[in-house]
Amino acid sequence: MRTKIADVAQAAGVSVATVSLVLNAAPARISPETRQRVQEAAARLAYRPNTTARGLRLQKTKTIGVISDVISSTPFAGRMIAGVQDVAREHGYLVFLADTNGDPATEASAIMAYADQQVEAMIYACMWHQVVTPPSGLLPGTVFLDCRPVDGAYPAVVPDDKTGGRTATEELIAAGHTRIAYVNDEAGVVAADLRLAGYREAMAAAGLAVDPAWLALTEVSAQGGCRAVETLMALPEDRRPTGIFFFNDRQAAGAYLAAHKLGLRLPDDLSVVGYDDQQFVAAEQDPPLTTVALPHYEMGRWAMEQALGVGSAPTPPDNMYLMPCPLRRRASVGPPPARPDRRRPVR
Repeated sequence: MRTKIADVAQAAGVSVATVSLVLNAAPARISPETRQRVQEAAARLAYRPNTTARGLRLQKTKTIGVISDVISSTPFAGRMIAGVQDVAREHGYLVFLADTNGDPATEASAIMAYADQQVEAMIYACMWHQVVTPPSGLLPGTVFLDCRPVDGAYPAVVPDDKTGGRTATEELIAAGHTRIAYVNDEAGVVAADLRLAGYREAMAAAGLAVDPAWLALTEVSAQGGCRAVETLMALPEDRRPTGIFFFNDRQAAGAYLAAHKLGLRLPDDLSVVGYDDQQFVAAEQDPPLTTVALPHYEMGRWAMEQALGVGSAPTPPDNMYLMPCPLRRRASVGPPPARPDRRRPVR
């Protein structure tokens, strides 16, 4: 049975009010001897204050509710929750996480439960960058993480995918490549259009034309990336790309499969850049994959700082903060081959 404050008062031989004043370190005329007796009784009885009741009295529960789709079961996106939890711990807050699996009924139930629990703030998170319709019942000032509300009514943080696409393309241009392909996600997600825009922007800034044959659409898997590379390498020699930017690291892993099939060496015959810096994928390739990192942890920290009203990153005028996506430079990019005819034709 939970020890009550009345039990401490009886053991110390004082009133409940005196125990409350001592344990809350409230200013009062209580002798040092009495204070010590109360503290010893509380320790002996393993008394713990009812933080829920105290929070309701003070209208502060020190809790934050996070609603997500499938983040908690996704290894690389789970870094967002790590960022959220680190900031919460630094400021003495507890995080509740509801993983809804994208089910509207589960989502509505979680929002209602958080409201009943009187959480001080909410964070609405998605596994990948998308535009969403805010569900009803969210607290005012709810922060959107890796997604943005269609009406812009809430503060949101998303990766700067357009600049990230430009960064990836510029890495290949800086290495001397002029024939650069982009393998995109055929599903047409928000990030696909933004990264394509960044690719086009970088090519235009460098005065490089984009051959339509260099723009490939495929599934976000190693098999999809492999098929795209085989198609690109089958182009006539004077149109064949020497560098390829991939929508994500799993597609880029397909370039290594295709290179093995076609007798190519990376980066001697073909340079590749991925996106995501996915754990157990990008750095584990041979050679390790140059890629643009998704700033999951940093976005999680920003979202919690906004929810708590701490930190230095202000909310932009349009309520959307674009988190920079840094380049992870490894060994999959080199200068274009001096003799592209070394490649074997695709069978």
